[in-house]
Amino acid sequence: MCSHYEGVRDAQVLRKVFQVEPPADLGKSDLWPGCPGLLIRRPREKDSGDDAVPDREALPGLFGLVPHWATDLKICRSTYNARSETVATKPSFREAWKRAQHCIIPAQAIYEPDWRSGKAIPTRIERSDGRPMGIAGLWSVWKSPQGDWVHSYTMLTTIADTHPLMNQFHKPTDEKRMVVVLPESVYDEWLVATSERSEQFLAPFAAEGLRVGSERD
Repeated sequence: MCSHYEGVRDAQVLRKVFQVEPPADLGKSDLWPGCPGLLIRRPREKDSGDDAVPDREALPGLFGLVPHWATDLKICRSTYNARSETVATKPSFREAWKRAQHCIIPAQAIYEPDWRSGKAIPTRIERSDGRPMGIAGLWSVWKSPQGDWVHSYTMLTTIADTHPLMNQFHKPTDEKRMVVVLPESVYDEWLVATSERSEQFLAPFAAEGLRVGSERD
């Protein structure tokens, strides 16, 4: 499970790789649950027939999905990852899943604990080609008691027990999991997929497409 990642704050990278116009607020670079980051989604106005509406938009949001029924933002601390096997039934995620509120979370790298030495060593994992990751996620919007609208998101995860790289992380007794890193070729397909088609995108990213990086760029 991923609770720590490095966001993409380079406007040119967002334009070139993710084909979005960056918002004024690019969020934080070092993100933990509850931190402000970015989500990329299909604009709600896209289906209106207006050709001026882009295919994708980037919005600021909180890392950790806040369902509409939440009473405050504390729930972010436990909703930053959604298991692909149970996302359709978990109260925190099932509405976003049913409505196919898909998003892509731009990340330069993720961090996972390596316990092979007996201690948790935070380890940076990135794409082998150096390009940013597009992590499959779900988004939601929540109205605060003060009347403010807050967007938020969660990362979808899948089983990594047999993944040659990602099965090395977390405690030996823990289930091995990894976030769903999407191939760039399916970004638009993911954003428009119905809930019935969503599961076909939730596959592990190829091990040769990932590497361990010791230093932040």
